[in-house]
Amino acid sequence: MNDDSTLLVTVTGRDRPGISARLLSTLSVFPVTVVDLEQVVLAGRLVLGTVIDVDEGVAPGVSRGRVFEEIRTALDKTAIDLDMEVEYSAGNGRVKGVGGNRLRVTVLAAPLRPGALSALTSCVARAGSNIERIERLSGYPVTSVEMDISGGDTEQLRAELAMEASTQGVDVAVQASGLQRRGKHLIVMDVDSTLIQGEVIELLAAHAGCADEVARVTEEAMRGELDFEESLRRRVALLEGLDASAMERVRDDIQLTPGARTLIRTLKRLGYECGIVSGGFTQITDGLAESLGLDHSAANTLEVVDGKLTGKLVGPIIDRKGKAVTLEQFATEASVPLSQTVAIGDGANDLDMLQAAGLGVAFNAKPVVRQQADTAVNVPYLDTIAYILGVTREEIEEADLDDGSHD
Repeated sequence: MNDDSTLLVTVTGRDRPGISARLLSTLSVFPVTVVDLEQVVLAGRLVLGTVIDVDEGVAPGVSRGRVFEEIRTALDKTAIDLDMEVEYSAGNGRVKGVGGNRLRVTVLAAPLRPGALSALTSCVARAGSNIERIERLSGYPVTSVEMDISGGDTEQLRAELAMEASTQGVDVAVQASGLQRRGKHLIVMDVDSTLIQGEVIELLAAHAGCADEVARVTEEAMRGELDFEESLRRRVALLEGLDASAMERVRDDIQLTPGARTLIRTLKRLGYECGIVSGGFTQITDGLAESLGLDHSAANTLEVVDGKLTGKLVGPIIDRKGKAVTLEQFATEASVPLSQTVAIGDGANDLDMLQAAGLGVAFNAKPVVRQQADTAVNVPYLDTIAYILGVTREEIEEADLDDGSHD
């Protein structure tokens, strides 16, 4: 085998709990990264294929071939102990899996280490569950794999996976099998620090000369230490007298979160409706909705009189409760049950919306939000959420090609 190639390890044999964990544990002591991983169980026979690559700069004078030779020796011993067969070849093959499961577990990491996978699959074995299939969804910008799980203690599995994911520094999403990607038809996102980088009101405050005070109140609200409506009115009051033209400059300065356009473009291509709901301002969100081709948009509205902000708001306030109500309204308009909705947010005022949705995703969120959401994503790319929904990197790239652009 060429010393520059990756290594494909294919293991076959009688399926039983703990096989994947044992094999990945054997790999975990070596300086390697998981490049691709798939598993299928047919008629009680397991086929596990994993492509591994040696870490750069592993050790002076140690070749990739030497590392792979040591791995083969170790895996041969493990295979004998497990009464399994193992084969090795250049890492250019894939094992196609089949569906059918009670739970779907998605793992996101950059990079994804064998030790992390070993620890997570051990959780599955301890819960008395079995891995029916493992498939890689992406290798960029993060590596993501999806596991179909059957049997065992579901609550124990969820709890252990959440704890182990935190220990390993990876993101893990656990969903019921009914929440598959083709069943999801509406995705609703928060705006500030989710769809876009930063907080709009802080950008406005910079033009008004009160950035520090506004930022302090914003942080208190996002941590759940201050009622959102009260904090919003206090911050907006500080903007009194600001020329309305500042909002145009803020619109020009807004930066989307990396992957935002890609996520929306991909999901719309797959038949989703996409929307935003914000505690921010329609003077900003309306433009975002139009430029991104969103189906739904809702936010608060700043009062403007004689070309200047009055420091007040017009109409009802979209706060924590209002976001959940708006999600329900969007779902009704889209003729989609709440069980088939996805909500994404980062702050405490997003919690009601995240809990009301079929799947609530905490995106680079505050601790209180990560603890209460269905799942958390802690990488800076919004399009990685597509992998939680079962979308592959190939589908994302197809959407890019159809659109003729890239994020």
